[in-house]
Amino acid sequence: MKLSEAIKDDGLGETVRGIVSAQAVTDLHTHCYAPAFGASPVPGGLLLWGIDELVTYHYLIAEAFRARPPWETPYERFWGWSKPAQADYIWRTLFVERTPLSEACRGVVTTLTRLGLDPNEETLEPYRRWFAQREPDAYIDQVMDVAGVDLITMTNEVFSDHERAMWLRGAYRTEDPRFAAVLRIDRLLNETPAALALLHEWGYATHPEVGAGTIEQVRRFLSDWIDRMRPAYIATSLDSSFTYPDSEHPDRDRIIRHALMPVLRERGLAWALMIGARRGVNPLLREGGDASGRADITAVTNLCGAFPDNRFLVTMLARENQHELCVAARKFGQLMPFGCWWFLNNPSLIEEITRMRLELLGTSFIPQHSDARILDQLIYKWDHSRAVLAKVLTEKYADLQRAGRKVTRAHIERDAAWLLRGQYRAFVGMGER
Repeated sequence: MKLSEAIKDDGLGETVRGIVSAQAVTDLHTHCYAPAFGASPVPGGLLLWGIDELVTYHYLIAEAFRARPPWETPYERFWGWSKPAQADYIWRTLFVERTPLSEACRGVVTTLTRLGLDPNEETLEPYRRWFAQREPDAYIDQVMDVAGVDLITMTNEVFSDHERAMWLRGAYRTEDPRFAAVLRIDRLLNETPAALALLHEWGYATHPEVGAGTIEQVRRFLSDWIDRMRPAYIATSLDSSFTYPDSEHPDRDRIIRHALMPVLRERGLAWALMIGARRGVNPLLREGGDASGRADITAVTNLCGAFPDNRFLVTMLARENQHELCVAARKFGQLMPFGCWWFLNNPSLIEEITRMRLELLGTSFIPQHSDARILDQLIYKWDHSRAVLAKVLTEKYADLQRAGRKVTRAHIERDAAWLLRGQYRAFVGMGER
């Protein structure tokens, strides 16, 4: 290595920011959908986009009820309004009458700015006119280009009657190269008796008692849907009380041990566990009513120890779990920490968590996923996360150079490509598409 190749400290930050900004991202977890699943405002369309969807995101709904408590605007009154009326109320409350300092508000501002719109409008009408001129399929390309995203990983709820019907009638028969599917099986593990009853209705000979016959039928069900969806991985969101093994939920344990793990191993698929939600803390807020709770990391280490040939993608919702998760990942090579999920998707916490992961794991983690529910959110989620990643990487490269190791542009390009794209693709066996 030539000494001249090393980047001087005074140019390091600019170089890292430029490389990280230019690096394409493979987004491993979103709730965005290919246009074949229908797009808003068409009823039942799963692809959500546009200013009214962006402003009525449940983070902003919850924040609006902070600004104007429910004794000023009752929940039932708000939910009785049309979506445009809700959006107008939130815009006036959070963006006009107050300074939009929260991360959720700043995200809307960043998105509008990056789309070439003025985020200082008093009303939403100018934005509505602009979005009305967009066509969903072409707009996906525009958003992916602005966000620098090369692949959007969906979340496909097999136990959603609406989405399941779309898959069965072949709505997604021709694969869209911009999207990858994920088989989501929350109900199978979180509401096992109800899920087994549904499987029985769908033609699988399951029984309330989870014996060998039912296990075989669950394996068949999983295999059928893997064949149908061709998922990048299988995913489950689990609450903060999740443990493994769990004597209080023996049927779930049997399904994990004898059905899910063998099928994943045979198919070469990872299991993504998203652990730590506390559902419905305030049901009056609907989607915005969930909270977070500290989970027991022993569940993760027990899974890794019991199934050494399986791969686990894990993200945890509580800040208090992040160090434990990093330590666990140092002990199990098949455990991949990913992203700063949900309430952790704030710059101060992303910075803290990313710095800790680099210090404990080097580059063997996936720093972020967008978790975007609205297509447009891809823009700000990655804009803001890239800025934090570049800041932390600059700090760590400077530390390395002070320790005596030279850092070159090639090193930075390799690291950015691995962290934002290559690590995830390699871990799930995706390769190039």
